[in-house]
Amino acid sequence: MSEPQTTPGRELDPSALKGLAHPLRMAIYDTLTKYGPQTATSLADRLGESSGSTSYHLRQLARHRFIREVEGSGSGREKWWERVPGGVELPRPGDEREPAVSAAADFVFREWTRSSIHALEDFAAAYSDPDRVPPEWAEAVGLTTISLRLTPEQLTEVRNRVQETTQTLVEEFRGRNDPGSRPVQIQFHAFPLIDGEETPS
Repeated sequence: MSEPQTTPGRELDPSALKGLAHPLRMAIYDTLTKYGPQTATSLADRLGESSGSTSYHLRQLARHRFIREVEGSGSGREKWWERVPGGVELPRPGDEREPAVSAAADFVFREWTRSSIHALEDFAAAYSDPDRVPPEWAEAVGLTTISLRLTPEQLTEVRNRVQETTQTLVEEFRGRNDPGSRPVQIQFHAFPLIDGEETPS
């Protein structure tokens, strides 16, 4: 399972994985991913935490190389932090791992999934409000659901080809901050329906 940012990504070792598997660290990492560089104070305001707490967890994320200090930004003691570029890769469920590592991977996977769903639900709730989603943004939105019958190998091929195509396209726009731009999220999910049955051999 890749966190949806860049593919292929950094494969997390057990120490880094357990370092990420904390609710506030996940929230900080998610915020830096979605909204770009932040300070401990701005993160505290956004997440409803104390700046002392966000400062501590920022240092822990930096220790595991998930984030880094923005060079040349800030003044005095106010540091700006950004997510380290590139995606991260979780161990597959079938991989041999300690129970604690397995629990950490499961937690991170659920939090990434919950964050994606929450972002989409927030948009759906605001979609018909032109004050929150102006018409030009509403017209730019694309939501597509495709249902197929595939084998695991075919699903892997579809996933890889979509990710390769998407990565090539988004790299043309990554790092830009054009006038009128705002944070957007492009989601791609490819998974088997749990209540579906396999076609007999």
